[in-house]
Amino acid sequence: MLKKTLKEVQGYLMITFGLLLYTCGWVVFLIPNHLVGGGVSGIGVLVYYATGLPVSYTYLTINAILLLIALKILGKGFGVKTVYAIGVVTLCFQFLPKWIPIDLIHELSIENGKLLATLLGGLLSGVGIGMTFSQGGSTGGTDIIALIINKYKNISVGRLILTFDVVIISCSFFTSNETNLGLRLATVLYGFILIGVTGYTIDLMISGTKQSLQLFIFSKKHEQIADRLTNEMHRGVTLISGQGWFTKTESKIILVIVRRTEANIVYRIIKEEDKDAFLSVGSVMGVYGRGFDRM
Repeated sequence: MLKKTLKEVQGYLMITFGLLLYTCGWVVFLIPNHLVGGGVSGIGVLVYYATGLPVSYTYLTINAILLLIALKILGKGFGVKTVYAIGVVTLCFQFLPKWIPIDLIHELSIENGKLLATLLGGLLSGVGIGMTFSQGGSTGGTDIIALIINKYKNISVGRLILTFDVVIISCSFFTSNETNLGLRLATVLYGFILIGVTGYTIDLMISGTKQSLQLFIFSKKHEQIADRLTNEMHRGVTLISGQGWFTKTESKIILVIVRRTEANIVYRIIKEEDKDAFLSVGSVMGVYGRGFDRM
């Protein structure tokens, strides 16, 4: 019971730290440069640029409405961590601008230009969201809308979220305080770069370390290769019986799954045993079992 409680506390601490990074990306790099990203945070920023209303107010109001709808449609088990995450982000948007020195923001963000601010803001946001997702949390917002639509329509959640983000960022063209048409277009382009960097970073955080390779090895020296893969790499090897259709001869095919970082060792072993071996290599994610990840 104690172990389970400690693990739960650790999960919430990770979510809190991730959301702190996520909000810092906005407060330090994006908002000072008048940039716009996706999600409810992006809507809050658009409202802030247009009216001066704090981002925290808009963020909390929209998410509260969406949560009430989600609880009715998706059920009560929708997610306590999502509610917690929305509360943390709201507080961070409210207080971080007061706690972080303006001079520090100016030196880190404004003086280095909008492109660098976009990249760093996207990186921080992606790392923060990735940490939150890895602990079963969510920042809510457009994720909730996408899940609700997905319940009734067979449309990809990822595609829906991307569509929402594109629409929100495109709106910055009309809400920007820039009078120059080129600068307005640049703001939109920076927004697209931002969601690209954020999405890529989230992928790396969630599954980057779990990427593996699945190899089919065709070789007459399959026994030697299989022995070395088992003894030197301690990886499970499966032999599959096959037949070459052209030669009509029986053969053995080695199937092995390894981490991407172990690929060079596999290639070296195969090359040392049989330079004429034929390989088929494919990327796989979500390999579960002994030697890999737990389900």
